[in-house]
Amino acid sequence: LSRSQGTTLFMTLLAAFQVLLMRQSGQTDLVVGVPVAGRTRVEVEPLIGLFVNTLALRSQLADDDGTAVSFHALLAQIRQTVLEAQRHQDVPFEQVVEALQPSRNLSHSPLFQVMFNLLQASETPLQLPGVAIELLEADYPVAKFDLTLSVVEEHGTTMAALEYNTDLFDAATIARMAGHFQMLLAGIVADPVQSVATLPMLTAAEREQLLVTWNDTMVDYPQACIHELFETQVTRTPDAVALIFEEQQLTYAELNSRANQVAHQLQALGMGPEVLVGLCVERSLEMVVGLLGILKAGGAYVPLDPSYPEERLAFMLSDAAVPVLLTQEHLRATLPATDAQVIYLDADWPTIAAQPTTNPVSVVQPDHLAYVIYTSGSTGTPKGALVTHQNITRLFSATDPWFGFGPQDVWTLFHSIAFDFSVWELWGALAYGGRLIVVPYWVSRSPTDFHALLQREQVTVLNQTPSAFRSLMVALEGVAPTSLALRYVIFGGEALDIPSLRPWFERHGDTTPRLVNMYGITETTVHVTYRPLTWGDLERPASVIGGPIPDLGLVLLDQQGQLVPIGVPGELYVGGAGVCRGYLNRPKLTAERFIANPFGAGQLYKTGDLARWLPDGNLEYLGRIDQQVKLRGFRIELGEIESVLGSHPAIQEVVVVAREDVPGDKRLVAYVVGQGFRVQGIGFGDEEQLVAELRSYLQARLPDYMVPSAFVL
Repeated sequence: LSRSQGTTLFMTLLAAFQVLLMRQSGQTDLVVGVPVAGRTRVEVEPLIGLFVNTLALRSQLADDDGTAVSFHALLAQIRQTVLEAQRHQDVPFEQVVEALQPSRNLSHSPLFQVMFNLLQASETPLQLPGVAIELLEADYPVAKFDLTLSVVEEHGTTMAALEYNTDLFDAATIARMAGHFQMLLAGIVADPVQSVATLPMLTAAEREQLLVTWNDTMVDYPQACIHELFETQVTRTPDAVALIFEEQQLTYAELNSRANQVAHQLQALGMGPEVLVGLCVERSLEMVVGLLGILKAGGAYVPLDPSYPEERLAFMLSDAAVPVLLTQEHLRATLPATDAQVIYLDADWPTIAAQPTTNPVSVVQPDHLAYVIYTSGSTGTPKGALVTHQNITRLFSATDPWFGFGPQDVWTLFHSIAFDFSVWELWGALAYGGRLIVVPYWVSRSPTDFHALLQREQVTVLNQTPSAFRSLMVALEGVAPTSLALRYVIFGGEALDIPSLRPWFERHGDTTPRLVNMYGITETTVHVTYRPLTWGDLERPASVIGGPIPDLGLVLLDQQGQLVPIGVPGELYVGGAGVCRGYLNRPKLTAERFIANPFGAGQLYKTGDLARWLPDGNLEYLGRIDQQVKLRGFRIELGEIESVLGSHPAIQEVVVVAREDVPGDKRLVAYVVGQGFRVQGIGFGDEEQLVAELRSYLQARLPDYMVPSAFVL
């Protein structure tokens, strides 16, 4: 290949090595160091001594528009770069560094941190008069660079070795990289005009591991409608308490009867499968009665939080075009104008109560819609995710072996029904015969009062966002662990800073209650992954979210849609039975985010989240991929900075933004909220001292260009 392209083996191997670096790092602007002999004059050839100099060779593996170049084009570029660099090889590397004056750091070499070297061993041994000479293998206990690829040609054989900094890499990672390099070389020889972004890199064993071993999604659960599971529980335990709100409660039979009356009323108005019904109700018994009645009528509910701005509610009502809206009389003045027929679940109850209490006949099927939950959009316009009954019921079938929910469990409906975490709370209780406590809004905003509710009702399953749980942990300080009946604390809704759970583990251990981290998305039906947390997870720098729920498949892809290796960040795509239909009235956005699965049947949902596989098959969440900025030529993921800074024990919350207060002068600024700004019992005396600590903390973990220039407390 080298001969056919008019290049040397050195140039071809260097180009292939840079492709490997690009695919491992995601960077397309690369600088690699190479040694040169420094013997450009015939007079120095017989001299013994070190004349070696170092060249820094820079390559661009993508065009200005971000499109990756072909290997053929890269090879031509590197050929030109090497020839020009060789003409100036006498300029000492130290002089180049002095002229450029880069920011210096003792942790790494300036200008480049990766070295490439090709050696051609002499065919004849060195002979000197009167001296016996033997070639010895040298042992270098300290790596000179972050990564060095050395290639030796000897006796017709080409051998390569990777030397690496063990602070950055482990042996398994390097072994995988060696395999990737060999795969790239084979792919390059087979098709040198192929894009460097799509050249085959993963071994067959790795592809099998990523697509099959860690993604066995062949489970096919029985299909059912979610309200049918509730009705089954009604026949089993009709007199058991199903629902509690403040001083009110309903048994399973009473809740079923009231929901049936609502369902009959809706069916009389023409409700049936695929018909959307608005539900704008404050936390109450009526909220659950109305929601269940809509499903029993065969329709799908559209939750509308009464606390939303009127303009947002108006958009959702218009976009969903609901023919009927269920609400409460006291909300009449705050609701926007609508063409929907409005039914007040309180004021109109006498009329509704005249309807039969028997289960209505419905032709709704598991593949019909159950709800449409609106989420915020990147353009500022909310978008409604279309979720079916089967999307929900298979979630509980898939997770049942882990949790074993049942009649013994007491749940809280802590979250708004406009947030899909509520779906898990509702049916985790009502589909298994458990008791559901509807948490009053004011209690949900008071950790002390919420803790009192957990004690009073002896709640066994608690579902919390990490930020809400942090506040609850403060309220639990000094409280005896035995005062709670919790079996599980399940996290979701946002990234979990696992080290922040240390006080909980120190008081409760990691077995009872069991803490579980579950990553999920509205478009993939609440939960996607499962990870029971242990003491060992406290030492991890990012949020470990575990592996996929049995009937889901997860793949991590780079920007060109290629599978990324273990340990390499990529965008998370979700496939399987939890993926919803798409977005209501948004065909273009649906086509962009719900794509055909290139690795099998069905669709993949493009999450926009950044993650990486760990060697044990767990996923580590790294933030949002669309927080990407480019600063001084470097592509930066703000989520990565936030993740690292958020792992500092003095930090509770952090947001990093790229500001451009002066045109052309873009800089990173970190806004932080502290946990009392204390580390290991030692408080920081002033703001300057804390900022110095945070800057030092980041400099030890990130490149200088990713360290914010300012910190705002």
